[in-house]
Amino acid sequence: MLHILRLRWLRELLATIAVLVAGFALVAAPEQAIQGGKNGLLLCFNVIIPSLFPFFVLSSLVVDLGLASCLGSAMGPLMRPLFRVNGSCSAAVVLGFIGGYPVGARTALQLYQQGLCSKAEAERLLAFCNNSGPAFIFGVVGAGVFGDGRVGLLLYLTHTLASILVGILFRFHGGGCAGAPSQNQKPIGTITVPAAFTGAVTRSFQSTMNICAFVVFFSVVLQMLTAWGALSALADALGVLGLSPEWAHRLVAGLLELSSGVSSLSGGTGLAGRASMAAFMLGWAGLSVHCQVLSFLLDSGLSVRTYLAGKLCHALLAAALTWLCAQVIPISQSVSHYLIQQTETIAALDFSTALTISAGAAAGCWLLLCALGAALVRKKCGKGRRNRVY
Repeated sequence: MLHILRLRWLRELLATIAVLVAGFALVAAPEQAIQGGKNGLLLCFNVIIPSLFPFFVLSSLVVDLGLASCLGSAMGPLMRPLFRVNGSCSAAVVLGFIGGYPVGARTALQLYQQGLCSKAEAERLLAFCNNSGPAFIFGVVGAGVFGDGRVGLLLYLTHTLASILVGILFRFHGGGCAGAPSQNQKPIGTITVPAAFTGAVTRSFQSTMNICAFVVFFSVVLQMLTAWGALSALADALGVLGLSPEWAHRLVAGLLELSSGVSSLSGGTGLAGRASMAAFMLGWAGLSVHCQVLSFLLDSGLSVRTYLAGKLCHALLAAALTWLCAQVIPISQSVSHYLIQQTETIAALDFSTALTISAGAAAGCWLLLCALGAALVRKKCGKGRRNRVY
């Protein structure tokens, strides 16, 4: 089948048919298309822009000002044996865990473009550093979908552990030695702080708008597929796997778009099964997120297959870990009162305050990285003075 799709004329024919069908659907059902666009725009305004834009600016500043290179000497002893990448890659790992999709992938690409990591190291990062943020898992999935902050806590722990396991698994991908400097590495200090700041803001805004475009597009696509019954048809086709129509419909929605997929898991019985499905969707991230990442990777020369393979492994591992945890420690049992209080506090936050919280978190991370970078520079300068020969 894949060999047939390599034929250029066949790909062009399929693309032409898809465009004609999409045009006919838009003309035949304009109300559904408009509603889908409105839903996507609301999602961008309330969630995407406030949560992603500050972390995009932060990731650009970390790379452009050379803080990632300064962190390399401190984080190298941990990153090399664990993930087989140099210490500078820790910026992508940290921001990937706290910033949400696709901050980690974008930071990994910036590190590669700046020469702070090799191609093999960048592809290893892409396999596991593009993760969901804690605010989405705790607030939207845990409290909004399941109505329980403990489920959000479980999902975040399994999501994080699965990502680390994927990173360890993909440490064997590609060749080269971790920590080997790139021939194209740019020296630190070649860009001033004002230039780095203005460039980070403008590039981050452009990247955020690109992501919003994909969110709106897939919102329209899902609305049209639902209106024309195509989503139900795809779910029925998955019945051959033994899934019920309800679960098949949930899986199809989650494979295409994460928010719609996890929203379909609210209500019903089988909490362990629904939580495991949510873990799978969070690990896979959805076709919409993949298109957002591909918009960064198209001209980079990095392998898209490695990224997709990593996300599939992440989804399967997260689902399996969630299922095992639900069997060993039933979700209905109480956990630490402190953890419950923290997750419920996060879940109660209104998304209208997301910009302030996200900007504050990004600023805090920025100050911490600046302090750490300054300490590393002073330490390095101190060693240089002690070793100087007069």
